[in-house]
Amino acid sequence: MPFDAIDENTTLPKSVTAETVLDVKHWTDRLFSFSITRPGSFRFRSGEFIMIGLMVDGKPLLRAYSVASPSWDEKLDFYSIKVEDGPLTSRLQHIKPGDKILLGKKPTGTLVVDALLPGKRLYMLSTGTGIAPFASLIRDPEVYEKFDQVILTHTCREVAELEYGKQLVKDVMDDPLIGEMAQEKLVHYTSATREDYPVKGRITELVESGKLFEDLGVPKFDPEIDRIMICGSTDMLKSCKQMSLDHGFHEGSNAAPSQFVIEKAFAD
Repeated sequence: MPFDAIDENTTLPKSVTAETVLDVKHWTDRLFSFSITRPGSFRFRSGEFIMIGLMVDGKPLLRAYSVASPSWDEKLDFYSIKVEDGPLTSRLQHIKPGDKILLGKKPTGTLVVDALLPGKRLYMLSTGTGIAPFASLIRDPEVYEKFDQVILTHTCREVAELEYGKQLVKDVMDDPLIGEMAQEKLVHYTSATREDYPVKGRITELVESGKLFEDLGVPKFDPEIDRIMICGSTDMLKSCKQMSLDHGFHEGSNAAPSQFVIEKAFAD
């Protein structure tokens, strides 16, 4: 599906800037990641999301996307699904380096460490492209300064869909800035739901059965010391939120930090 080229003659809304695509990688036939230039004035907290999009038929078409790069990075990374009839992703999947896309100016979101009370162990529960905000957070030194252990779980339907996260964690472990902290504190726990894999099942099932804790060698959820961040599909958010509440956790926000937070922004 076509989208409009953006050049110096394009009239843009004041709420966006036009940024250049730096690179694109297609991980599967359903998943891709890309990087764009970052305006010098653009500030955000690791874990936040922003509106991005394209010009279509002379009008901006925007959706909320978590920034997958940390707040200190010079470029902005994103991780996206491809939806055949999705208004934006059906077009966005065809971008190439050098193309221009739209970037909003006001990042926001609750998947930030500021929305959580101090704790010892941080769980990042993700499905699919819901790993994107955690791709930002696990590259931020502040996360390791505030928690003794950071557990990133990633559940996908197919094994190939876990590759983005695996490569991400490998790069983090080798990173000269945070590699040493990550090697000491970061744990990556993956599962698949539709294919044979060493760990099979939804994250809620793995928590309720106790398998998650047995595999990691850690105690079961404790609201006094554990903190939880959740990002994924609508159904996953709903079930993981209820699971957190059932275990005695209270939901936090930027205005009132507490024991768990969820993200509510999605691409189409």
